[in-house]
Amino acid sequence: MSVTRNARTRWTGGLQDGGGVTSFVSSGIADTPVTWASRANDPEGKTSPEELIAAAHASCYSMALSAGLGKAGYTADEIVTEAGVDFKPGTGITGIALVVRAVVPGIEKAEFDEIAAATKDGCPVSQALKAVPISLEATLG
Repeated sequence: MSVTRNARTRWTGGLQDGGGVTSFVSSGIADTPVTWASRANDPEGKTSPEELIAAAHASCYSMALSAGLGKAGYTADEIVTEAGVDFKPGTGITGIALVVRAVVPGIEKAEFDEIAAATKDGCPVSQALKAVPISLEATLG
């Protein structure tokens, strides 16, 4: 059974001088303003498509890593994932860097690294974004 989640952005004005509001329809979390300036310059309290992708990737990777660790018989005390999405105006998204730190009792570093790497390739958001280079820095402890 598939599940669909919805978001909506209402935009007014031109690309450079306009702006919009992204609404998280499915969850009902707070509306978030978005502008070209927040995408290409200082965010000034507004979001961008790349930040939204980063949030999706960080949360998906954390969940997938938890699942992969669970399949191997481990439960993490904590997984903290940060995703950085690089955007170059005129070119587009040029790369994604995942940085994860996890506290996992009983696991050896080599096994953790193997599970973390497999998760980078296998998490659903990574799969959706596989046209973009994705790097991983994984730290245990």
